[in-house]
Amino acid sequence: MKIRDKVFVVTGGANGMGRHVALSLVDKGARVAAVDVDEAGLKETVALGGPRSDKISTHVLDVVDRSATRALPDAVVAAHGAVDGLVNVAGIIHRFARLNELEFDEIERVLNINLYGVLNVTKAFLPHLLKRPTAHITIVSSMASYAPVPGQVIYGASKGAVKMLAEGLNSELRGTDIRVSVVFPGAVRTDIAVNSGAMTPQENEATANTMRMLPPPVAAAKIVRGIEKNSYRVFAGFDAFVLDKLSRVAPLLAARLIWRQMRDVLPPAR
Repeated sequence: MKIRDKVFVVTGGANGMGRHVALSLVDKGARVAAVDVDEAGLKETVALGGPRSDKISTHVLDVVDRSATRALPDAVVAAHGAVDGLVNVAGIIHRFARLNELEFDEIERVLNINLYGVLNVTKAFLPHLLKRPTAHITIVSSMASYAPVPGQVIYGASKGAVKMLAEGLNSELRGTDIRVSVVFPGAVRTDIAVNSGAMTPQENEATANTMRMLPPPVAAAKIVRGIEKNSYRVFAGFDAFVLDKLSRVAPLLAARLIWRQMRDVLPPAR
């Protein structure tokens, strides 16, 4: 898909990958509706747009709020005249804990944002996208959707669900002018753990310093390139690519390797 002069909606646009996807699209000549619950973060994204900041509109919205999400397409069309693409980036993790230790309100929060948030936004914009001469939907999943991460099983389950949502939607939309990409980020250096309430800023920084993590602008560039190429799957990070291959040929070995990396983070089983 050609990006120049197109209009994209980017959820999670106030920070991390979402912010850099928005900025990368603007740099390539698109207009962007950045969506997030974080109003201050959205203002920072606009400021970072520099001379192209007038190409970005901001929309403070919780993707879990279905009524507000239904009204979002009209707001975007009012700001930009049309909608050509949707990039679902917004998501959270939960605290690093075994399933037995998680409360149902924690579980529901992750599923509501990571799964129902994507559903709400995608269904809201599908009627508009189907009317465009060419359109694109991107859904950000995770390598946790195919490589089990102890301590993040509900996060992984939510991302496994949106993986199949994206791939199923791609099949349903054959014969239309919409293409769908699903993105599998590996370890990306963002503040998702802090924004999710799973870590303090200090804990997040300490963890990031012990791992090789992909900078958000690099991950965003891969996502945008996937839109340009109408890619079916996009791997953002060598770890995501390798674990995908290993999980196919030796799934138990892949699971054991991840467990060894994560075992010190988890509390003892009870």
